[in-house]
Amino acid sequence: MSPVPSYFDKSTTLVDGHSTADVNSLKPHHDGFGTRAVHVGSEPNKETGAVVPPISLATTYKQDGVGNHKGFVYSRSGNPNRNALESVLASIEGGVHGLAFSSGTAATATVVNALGSDVHILSVNDVYGGTYRYIKRVAGECQGVTSSYVNLQDEDDKAILSAFRPNTKLVWIESPTNPTLRLVDIPRIVRLAKSHPSKPLVLVDNTFLTPFYSSPLLQGADIVYHSVTKYINGHSDVVMGAVVLPAHHAALAEKLRFLQNAIGAVPSPYDSWLAQRGLKTLHLRMRAHGVNALAVAKALQSSPYVEDVLYPGLPSHPQTALAYRSLSSHALKFVEKYRKDNSSPEDASFPYSGMISFRIKGGAEEANRFLTSTRLFTLAESLGGVESLAEVPAQMTHGSIPPAERELLGIGDNLIRLSVGVEETEDLVHDIEQALEAAVRPQPPREPSITTGPTAVGPWPGHPPLMSSPKLPVHQGGKSSIIRGWVLKAGFRRPTVPSLASFR
Repeated sequence: MSPVPSYFDKSTTLVDGHSTADVNSLKPHHDGFGTRAVHVGSEPNKETGAVVPPISLATTYKQDGVGNHKGFVYSRSGNPNRNALESVLASIEGGVHGLAFSSGTAATATVVNALGSDVHILSVNDVYGGTYRYIKRVAGECQGVTSSYVNLQDEDDKAILSAFRPNTKLVWIESPTNPTLRLVDIPRIVRLAKSHPSKPLVLVDNTFLTPFYSSPLLQGADIVYHSVTKYINGHSDVVMGAVVLPAHHAALAEKLRFLQNAIGAVPSPYDSWLAQRGLKTLHLRMRAHGVNALAVAKALQSSPYVEDVLYPGLPSHPQTALAYRSLSSHALKFVEKYRKDNSSPEDASFPYSGMISFRIKGGAEEANRFLTSTRLFTLAESLGGVESLAEVPAQMTHGSIPPAERELLGIGDNLIRLSVGVEETEDLVHDIEQALEAAVRPQPPREPSITTGPTAVGPWPGHPPLMSSPKLPVHQGGKSSIIRGWVLKAGFRRPTVPSLASFR
């Protein structure tokens, strides 16, 4: 006989399969992260019963009388798909007010616009290049915003407080930072911000960890920011951003909605539908990303071709204790079970999202060779998709940061950032190991492409030889020439390949 469920009172009896206990005897039950991700905003359609929300492409909506409508007037101001996405984002992030934007940068612009003019922003120094560009160049030059960039990881309280100004209105945090994966102690920064007379808002970019691994609002943050393009959507086919606010910031949420509507920084219904569909598997994907990333990080750490591995889930990371301490309750439950089932007592490592950075031995040449030697890790910007990606921040995502500042931040030419996907773990590890060997291990000298002996080759691989001839100089004015290792017979014309320009 099955044990009595714990949420039933011991006096409960069953009659015809139904409980006779008073409903008040049931203990309160709160749906878990994955359950909310699947169900919030995805209630079955009332008209058709469809369990998948339909895509509402309408730009305008019928009114039964002036001002008498069903909650929607014009799609820029509100759309059923966008509203559904915003509701589930708020739920899994532990907030109340969710706003989805046409891109992460659009979300950044709207938040900064809400601050007004002649304000100061204090940002973590190791911030995403696009955020730096907007705050420094766009808001700085067009809005009169000033900004300071501080090491929120290592500086003491006094040094951080000295960077605040009377007009500081926002503290911008990334944790982990991009791309060096430094962690910021969010409750500490919140405490410092509240102690300063300017009382700035604290915003946390939670893109790397997602609501699965971290809950910044529960740590005191005022705004949580996401590039939905990344892990939230998770399939590299949507560009979108979002912010989530707690209940006590209703006025700020309303101001952001007004600005969003006025600026027009809204996502399309189809993109909103896609992002919500992707979000339904966020808890499953983030577990897989974390497990794979930990395995890849361990492989990198044991490789003779790697100088340094940056992954907060490794005991070698200087802030691994902070990483573990800041895990959300649902992530902590997953991590503890994973360690119990997969780790020895002396192994203190744990999954911590899917982002890794490492320094390959050598410089730009070795880094570029690694990036072109991988088979499964695609050389591309962005992150957070189900497929694995790799890039070199100094030349790609963080190219807008001045070289001197990049050097101070540790973003050198040999720093490689990995977004570890959800492929089979052993396949990813093998791909990393073979690419490292190809990039750093001394290569044997290449043989000359043109031999000195007689040749018998065709105009392209697989074509029958046109002639046999001893080696002739390239561009010889005689009756035959060697071009790119081919011997061409006089009178033979190589097929013409159309220029790419003809397709543009």
